[in-house]
Amino acid sequence: MKPFRYATATDPAAAVDLLSRQPRAAFLGGGTNLVDLMKLGVEVPEMLVDVSRLPFDEITETDGGGLRVGATVRNSTLAVHPAVRARYPVLSQALLAGASPQLRNVATIGGNLLQRTRCPYFQDVGKPCNKRRPGSGCPARSGVHRDLAVLGASQHCVATHPSDMAVALAALDARVHCVSVEGTRTLPVTELHRLPGDAPDRDTVLEHGELITAVELPPPAPGARSAYRKARERASYAFALASAAADLRVGDGTVQHVRLAFGALAAKPWRARTAEAALLGEPATAESFGRAVDRELAAAEPLRDNGYKVPLARGLAVALLTDLTDAHVGGAS
Repeated sequence: MKPFRYATATDPAAAVDLLSRQPRAAFLGGGTNLVDLMKLGVEVPEMLVDVSRLPFDEITETDGGGLRVGATVRNSTLAVHPAVRARYPVLSQALLAGASPQLRNVATIGGNLLQRTRCPYFQDVGKPCNKRRPGSGCPARSGVHRDLAVLGASQHCVATHPSDMAVALAALDARVHCVSVEGTRTLPVTELHRLPGDAPDRDTVLEHGELITAVELPPPAPGARSAYRKARERASYAFALASAAADLRVGDGTVQHVRLAFGALAAKPWRARTAEAALLGEPATAESFGRAVDRELAAAEPLRDNGYKVPLARGLAVALLTDLTDAHVGGAS
């Protein structure tokens, strides 16, 4: 048992001030990931600052028809919110594809974004891991890596980010609101997480003591439809082998608007900007979708045992975009 101190935050300013003065402190939201890592000995904080009671538990309308989601909103609450189901089905579907109902009832939106990789070497303190102990090595590259990254990896780390929700947020151009002792800032969710490079221990661009307060969804693109698709080894309660989130509008048989993101392929949700650029103005056909996705996935560098992820991700994306196109043609809601 590793002793630690516990404090309940009374307001955001006090929370960030307290944590910023404690180099071995961590924020505690729902605890569904952090507490597990503490049990494994991966995380050994000297203090936990409980932010679950801060006033960030509301979902509110923004000017122009978007939504602002507080960081302590529970995953299950957001998944079934009427506005989310009606205007952002990709987000509802992604949330419901993640974890179990019991975990979704506890997990928070902010914590979901900040959950850490499930790479087996990261979770085993008896093994080297550059993400857990920089400079110790990455045995996954030549060891067990079937579930790990094929895009954006480095010689130092091939871990993947496990969130389903974050993939949907990337496809929706969501923004993240944060507060620290330096003040507040807002950044695109696509810029929150880092690729490993030569500093794989840093998952995000957040500074120590910086707290996510909300996620903002822009107004839905007029006439667009969105959806999420996930491949996993069993039907429920399993992390993705690959996933895709898309927001698509088709008119006169051509792609007029498209946002596409992949999950479980990299250390962050992978926004497929190359594929998006290739698709705009092109025919909305499976052939066009396949060519565009192939251009995106040409950057993949699979290892010995995870090359299957490339055709799997391609198939998911092409099927998802095709289904959304058929919904446009058929006038489905």
